[in-house]
Amino acid sequence: MIDEEKIRAAVQEILGGIAPEIDLTNLLPDTNFRREFDLDSVDFQTFIIRLSKALGAHIPDRDSGRLTTLAACVAYFSRG
Repeated sequence: MIDEEKIRAAVQEILGGIAPEIDLTNLLPDTNFRREFDLDSVDFQTFIIRLSKALGAHIPDRDSGRLTTLAACVAYFSRG
């Protein structure tokens, strides 16, 4: 189980590194990263890889498509 604040911080830091032009100060829990920030498949795959490393957790390929919102990331990584 990973702390919710650690998950939020990792998501924001990684998204900011991939797309520095994004204003993440008011990132809503249900904002779809791919749609809202126009992330292509390479950017999104980079996000998944960096998130996996930052949180020290393996993300199977089949699960990556579920991690498109902050709320989904928190739910996925904070499950016990």
